[in-house]
Amino acid sequence: MEHIDKSRFAHVGESAHDREAIARPSLTFTQDAMRRLAKNRVALVCVVLIVLLSLMSAFAPIFSPFDYREQHYGHTNAPMFSVCDDESSAGYGHMHLFGTDTLGRDLYTRIWMGGRVSLIIAVTTAIVDLIVGCIYGGISGYFGGTLDIIMMRLLEIINGIPYLIIVILLMMVLEPGMMTIIIAYSTVGWIPMARLVRGQVVALKQQEYIAAAEAMGAKPARIILKHLLPNTLSVVIVRVTLAIPNAIFSEAYLSYIGLGIPLPKCSWGSLAQLGIQNFRMYPWQLLIPAICISLTMLAFNMFGDGLRDAFDPKLRR
Repeated sequence: MEHIDKSRFAHVGESAHDREAIARPSLTFTQDAMRRLAKNRVALVCVVLIVLLSLMSAFAPIFSPFDYREQHYGHTNAPMFSVCDDESSAGYGHMHLFGTDTLGRDLYTRIWMGGRVSLIIAVTTAIVDLIVGCIYGGISGYFGGTLDIIMMRLLEIINGIPYLIIVILLMMVLEPGMMTIIIAYSTVGWIPMARLVRGQVVALKQQEYIAAAEAMGAKPARIILKHLLPNTLSVVIVRVTLAIPNAIFSEAYLSYIGLGIPLPKCSWGSLAQLGIQNFRMYPWQLLIPAICISLTMLAFNMFGDGLRDAFDPKLRR
């Protein structure tokens, strides 16, 4: 029989080396979520917009030549990009980029000072919602039974109290201001977070690693803080990003109806409330704070949608 040399044969298909090769680098859940978020251009644009608005609110009033409380009755309702010609003003010779209001106050400085107030209220209330909602929902969902029923009924009772009534009652007891709005919103704002966390915990506590932790003698507090809440983090983060625009809108609404920040302090809502009185004659006094509110809410909502898509494992490719 003729000997056939092996060089005349070629391997067809994958080799053992190719089958065992790593197709793509190993990524954790967070790394994979951040990778997908980085590919979402809309979410990245919204992040840049949020950072820009935050930086302007933080630093623009500091570097402005005008004081947001400074009144100049000889330079009232000045148009945009007008130059200050009042020699008694500290900003004499500087430009009013957004014009002035009915009392001659620089709108550019007041817009960013109002943005600082609105963002502080929104972020603070979101943090309070996160802490209270996660603890309350985690305890209710983990223990279940009678305790869960009692805690959920209590939650429904609190949720049944209209938000405006709480604000009005607090305004009668406390001084009107930023802290009163934060307390009022935080009183009922944590309820959606608590419900969300409870639902996640109820589903997660049936997992094997929870049973293993209980068998090893882990205490309920450790199981909730170390095992259950971290696994709800993706859903919670998305909820927080969506709670911030809700808080901004609530603050703007309260300030618009006169229950918000007292004068001479300002917020975007109070500036819109003052601007609507002169809308026909000086429309920019309303349009500028309205645009700031709309852009901030839109940016946070779109960023929240991007986070939700990034943290969804079903969308992984």
